[in-house]
Amino acid sequence: MTEFAPITISCFKAYDIRGKLGSQLNVDIAYRIGRAFGQHIKPKAVVVGGDVRLTSAELKDALANGLLDAGVDVIDMGQTGTEEIYFATSHLGLDGGIEVTASHNPMDYNGMKLVGKDSKPISGDNGLFEIQALAESGKFTAATRGILTQKSLLNEYIDHLMGYIDAANMKPLKLVVNSGNGASGQTVDAIELKFKQLNIPIEFIKIHHKADGNFPNGIPNPLLPENRQDTIDAVKQHGADMGIAWDGDYDRCFLFDENGEFIEGYYIVGLLADAFLQKNAGAKIIHDPRLSWNTVEVVERAGGKAIQSKTGHAFIKQLMRKEDAVYGGEMSAHHYFRDFFYCDSGMIPWLLVAELLCVRSATLSSMVKDAMAAFPSPGEINRTVSDADAVIAKILALYEKDSVNIDYTDGISIDMGQWRFNLRKSNTEPLIRLNLETRADTELMHVKTAELLALIEN
Repeated sequence: MTEFAPITISCFKAYDIRGKLGSQLNVDIAYRIGRAFGQHIKPKAVVVGGDVRLTSAELKDALANGLLDAGVDVIDMGQTGTEEIYFATSHLGLDGGIEVTASHNPMDYNGMKLVGKDSKPISGDNGLFEIQALAESGKFTAATRGILTQKSLLNEYIDHLMGYIDAANMKPLKLVVNSGNGASGQTVDAIELKFKQLNIPIEFIKIHHKADGNFPNGIPNPLLPENRQDTIDAVKQHGADMGIAWDGDYDRCFLFDENGEFIEGYYIVGLLADAFLQKNAGAKIIHDPRLSWNTVEVVERAGGKAIQSKTGHAFIKQLMRKEDAVYGGEMSAHHYFRDFFYCDSGMIPWLLVAELLCVRSATLSSMVKDAMAAFPSPGEINRTVSDADAVIAKILALYEKDSVNIDYTDGISIDMGQWRFNLRKSNTEPLIRLNLETRADTELMHVKTAELLALIEN
């Protein structure tokens, strides 16, 4: 038995580990997490990787050291995106994988995403808090130190990605790609090289491409409108067919049409659901409750079965496995694929959309135009509130008597007939999140959004 002084660790969240550097997450805590992961999960071998943040390499090394001292063999893949860890865990048949990343959090944060065998997420309901308790206690059993190896699976990962499209379908395209100085740049370069080898005529216009943990162009979070302008400008300047931007660990991608217009993730879910159902008749599609009318209509029209899940990657992955769904999508730009171990990927979606542009000989704006007109939405709106539960209860009381249906899968989803909204509180911040859509009525969308925001803010 090796005993360390007990400490309190506050960086464990419902789905992953995320904390402020120094006070909430440091090399000592990273070591303890590795040691506790090894002792609780009892894996034979674990793969680790890290994003481009300035502290990711040292935290990854400390994490690996803890795993090794717990008797676990460690495969260090160096700088990776989160989905490369998902891929490596299943591809190599390992018992676990850990990515050191804070995704789109501020500069002074870092964190970790943990998976077990078959790339199944380790979250609060299946071991994450047990790992926290063990790490806090500092009571670690002695073990023969594991073996560390360095390995790259980039080529195998790229080959897997290419399996989602048919090279014969691809026509000349010009794509603006914005890595936000995050981890996606090296993967884009590898895809570009593969395209050249296969004579796929796609031109990449790269902006903020170089990995740089100082994030000189801002934290890579394209959900923030102020972070979109450089992609918009490049699409317009180069007359590109599409713009693509990623968050820091590139498990989400965000798309811009040929006019530089940002396309809400909601409409991309419908587009991809339809594409999968053309190839997988009658398949099941998982969606979240925040915005759903378009997805359900698309899926049912294509002969598929739409199944609603609670928001969050752990819930969606669990339901996808249970239902053997071919695809799952969240309006927050997380896209999940059965053939990608039921995990989310930020590379597969844009490859599929690029193929659709070629197969349909259509623009991205034309492919989402009808859905955007049929179910207009302002996108997710966040507000800071002191008591989210009280606000939700007040709004429920105001609208329930006139509602057609109320669903409590995630927060409250209230169907008012011609419009609906979802109101839920954040798991990690003192925020309330509003999503709203109407049936082909943009004016009603604006009126009801303003109405609800006034209630929330007052």
